Amino acid sequence: MKNNIIDINESTLKDYVESKRPEDPEIRKQLDFGYSYDGKVAILYEIRPVWRKPEEIQNIEFAKIRFYKSKQEWHLYWRRANGKWEGYEPFPKATHLEKIIAVINEDKHGCFYG
Repeated sequence: MKNNIIDINESTLKDYVESKRPEDPEIRKQLDFGYSYDGKVAILYEIRPVWRKPEEIQNIEFAKIRFYKSKQEWHLYWRRANGKWEGYEPFPKATHLEKIIAVINEDKHGCFYG
């Protein structure tokens, strides 16, 4: 059952990232989206060339989602300009990953997509 839950969560993250990725492969060379997930922490990021070194690719993290097993809750964090993660106060936690993804997608306060 544990692996099934991890698979469902990974599928949710993958579907979200796929929905954000540009369709045109040429545009993806300039802006793309990705994620990492270890079963407990998910990081969402943009994939872009470095501004002054376009041959170098960088991952710019914009959202962190952490699952707290003891509480059975997902907590949402956004990355401040100084690089530190901060709890997303308008909607800091949820019991379902899909709700957190919907909040990121809406980005009501411009914390994730500017």
